[in-house]
Amino acid sequence: MKSVTIVHMDFGTVITAMVTPFDKDGSVHYEEAVRLVQHLIDHGSNSIVLAGTTGEAPTLTHDEEFRLFKHIIDHFKGKIPIIAGTGSNSTATAIKSTQEAAEMGVDAVLQVVPYYNKPSQEGLFQHFTAVADNSTVPIFLYNIPGRTSLNMEPETIAKLSHHNKIIGVKEANGICQVEAIRYQTSDDFLIYSGDDDMTLPYMEKGAHGVVSVASHLVGDKIQEMISLFNTGKKDLSDAISKQLVPLFKALFITTNPTPIKAAMTMLGFQVGDPRLPLIPATEDEKQCLKTALLGLGILDQ
Repeated sequence: MKSVTIVHMDFGTVITAMVTPFDKDGSVHYEEAVRLVQHLIDHGSNSIVLAGTTGEAPTLTHDEEFRLFKHIIDHFKGKIPIIAGTGSNSTATAIKSTQEAAEMGVDAVLQVVPYYNKPSQEGLFQHFTAVADNSTVPIFLYNIPGRTSLNMEPETIAKLSHHNKIIGVKEANGICQVEAIRYQTSDDFLIYSGDDDMTLPYMEKGAHGVVSVASHLVGDKIQEMISLFNTGKKDLSDAISKQLVPLFKALFITTNPTPIKAAMTMLGFQVGDPRLPLIPATEDEKQCLKTALLGLGILDQ
């Protein structure tokens, strides 16, 4: 399992979990995805995740996902690290999707805890080990109990961290979990906050950065916030975090990615509405988003 040594690239501190743009007819708007990636590059994102939770992976077909991966790779390979969401609650499907994405040229993959099946911790260990054993690219684990109904325990993550292909985790289960993971893993195992509003608290416990939704809108600010934290300027870093709290809250006023899609539409991006069973933002939700955007000067009156 550990016989092959691979060299990992720098994925940075701000990874954006990118929305998947849809056209008016609900099909994937691949050209707008290119425009959006360029916007993210220009505004603080170090890496991008395609077809993650924010990218509405549950309602994308595999053909749509792979076409999106290829389209973005063709335009941006070597310009920004591209991470593909290839996780599944079927181990065989996760392996196949990971291999296909790797052949296309993605730089890493994101593997979510299997949902609905509710495997044991040993089942999780065997699942992720099987995916890693059959991968030629680095793997980020993704632990989000609120979506999967199952927490991957820190001990399981620590065991998996010894696999040379598993380089980090996107963690969304609280400070105690992050603290326990950091205590049980080597310093080069990358922990990323899965929640924008927990970025600094997680970094206090040893996290490396954030897989962000808000970076669609304030990537430069989040990058500055993390840079200030890393250079010991905690007061200034905290001040930025507090400034961004209303936006962080507004972006999760209802199920992600409904709010961020509404916000990006307000800014002139053609990202469309989320696919069913998610529904567009209500007028009240849009007003909440608009207030937050106006307060930060992101949107003009």
